[in-house]
Amino acid sequence: MPIEVRPAQPSDAAAWLRLSSALWPDAADTLPDDIQRYFAGERTMVAEVLLAVDETAGPIGIAELSIRSHVDGCETNRVGYLEGWFVEPGFRRRGVGAMLVSAAESWARGQGCTEFGSDTWLDNPTSEAAHKALGFVETDRVICFMKKL
Repeated sequence: MPIEVRPAQPSDAAAWLRLSSALWPDAADTLPDDIQRYFAGERTMVAEVLLAVDETAGPIGIAELSIRSHVDGCETNRVGYLEGWFVEPGFRRRGVGAMLVSAAESWARGQGCTEFGSDTWLDNPTSEAAHKALGFVETDRVICFMKKL
């Protein structure tokens, strides 16, 4: 199963939308505009997008990356961050996610980062286990609140 991890290109917009919609279903309405802005050069929240591409199946995984000035548990003010990470279910547990994270870490090093962060929902033990298997260390747990005024 030859897999290539590479930066997303404009011709990958539909694949990026498909993979991101699976990861962020609540944001599916805004994703097309976000993707269009990204390829137009407006890289505000997401600084880089990597795709895992299977030679026969096409794009099967995605890593959306940024640089953050603050990440809980990190000491520096320039931290590579895994904003989104998704591998299609049929390709999981085959090393595709690890390939994406490795490429993401290389990207962050190339941006001058010495630390790399990520997060997951409290109720996602699969993602938590995947992060820990790839060497991430848990630094905090958070429950967020809001109140309308």
